[in-house]
Amino acid sequence: MARVFCDFRLLLLVAAVVFIYIQMRLFATQSQYADRLAIAIEAENHCTSHMRSLIDQISLQQGRIVALEDERKLRDQECGQMKSRVQDLERKDVRRLIDKVQVPVAAVVIMACNRADYLERTINSVLKYQRDISSRFPLFVSQDGSNSDVKSKALSHDELSYMQHLDFESVQTERPGELIAYYKIARHYKWALGQLFDKHNFSRVIILEDDMEIAPDFFDYFEAMATLLDKDKSIMAVSSWNDNGQRQFVHDPYELYRSDFFPGLGWMLTRSTWDELSPKWPKAYWDDWLRLKENHKGRQFIRPEVCRTYNFGEHGSSLGQFFKQYLEPIKLNEVQVDWKSIDLSYLLEDKYAIHFANNIKKAKPVSGADIVQKAHNIDGDVRIKYKDQWDFENIAQQFGIFQEWKDGVPRAAYKGVVVFRYQTTRRIFLVGPESLKLLQIEDLDS
Repeated sequence: MARVFCDFRLLLLVAAVVFIYIQMRLFATQSQYADRLAIAIEAENHCTSHMRSLIDQISLQQGRIVALEDERKLRDQECGQMKSRVQDLERKDVRRLIDKVQVPVAAVVIMACNRADYLERTINSVLKYQRDISSRFPLFVSQDGSNSDVKSKALSHDELSYMQHLDFESVQTERPGELIAYYKIARHYKWALGQLFDKHNFSRVIILEDDMEIAPDFFDYFEAMATLLDKDKSIMAVSSWNDNGQRQFVHDPYELYRSDFFPGLGWMLTRSTWDELSPKWPKAYWDDWLRLKENHKGRQFIRPEVCRTYNFGEHGSSLGQFFKQYLEPIKLNEVQVDWKSIDLSYLLEDKYAIHFANNIKKAKPVSGADIVQKAHNIDGDVRIKYKDQWDFENIAQQFGIFQEWKDGVPRAAYKGVVVFRYQTTRRIFLVGPESLKLLQIEDLDS
């Protein structure tokens, strides 16, 4: 019995040892699994963190890709715009190259101040005939002062260049009651002509005012006259204006004259003449200053019978002086004259006096009272002698032409002779007391 009990305890001991061993192995295994599990969890966490980082990087890269795509589209758009600009500049460069090869006949400047509506009308009239020949006649607007409406009108036209004269110097008139405007105008003219001749280096300049319309052959006329102006140094300037150009006094759009009286109102001068005039340019009344013998020095001006400019400026610095009587009735030429095909050599100094004298010789003399009626009753041209300025003014008043003289010269006169049409194609020659002698005409009936 005791042996059996002893064997049982031994078995229990063995079983306990086996159990403890098994438990220890289980514990060791569990510890290994726990460590591996911890490592796995740590690896999973690290992997998850790394995956999240990759996802964030991918998202960031996607954002960058979208931004780059937008930037690419913007660059493509800018490249398209730049390409268009380059093409436009290339076209302009070609045009400029052509313009440089083709030397301008003359710059054309419209003198403006504060009449925006007048300026617009003038610009439109000029551009109508200038657009197709802009390289030969580059167009400028020169504004005196800072009137915003005038500036806006000028800048709204891409076809022209804008210049602005800002003069803040006070004006001291030489005589009481004089208008300051005439002093400001003289300053503006000197500045603008200086810009065009000295800065822009043009060889000729045509001056218009902001209240003028031009004829269809305006530019053809001045292009033909440019050659004459360069060739004959006895011609000081070329004008598009006839002071006696009212409808009742003109007929022939092809007829041109030399005159000792500066007409102005749309005229062209050369650089050499400007170089002579600019150092002594007057403080005011620049046009009357040009009419002084000491300044034109015996040189003459070319003018047409039928005006190539029309002055519609009733309101301005001259306060509408003479407008209704002399300016409003002016006839603006409507004929497209082909000036290039016409021989203008008769206007040269050595030929013109003979040409003009021959016309006077052919005219029939009229004198005494009722000369207007007598002239009306004669077929063909008529010549009428006047004794002095008072006599001329009396005769001019009867016919209705300009009576004004400047420095001993009647308006539109050549060698003291004023010529105009009267009611028909007949020409009236008002001949001065020294005219026949100056023209070397002898043995004419009175």
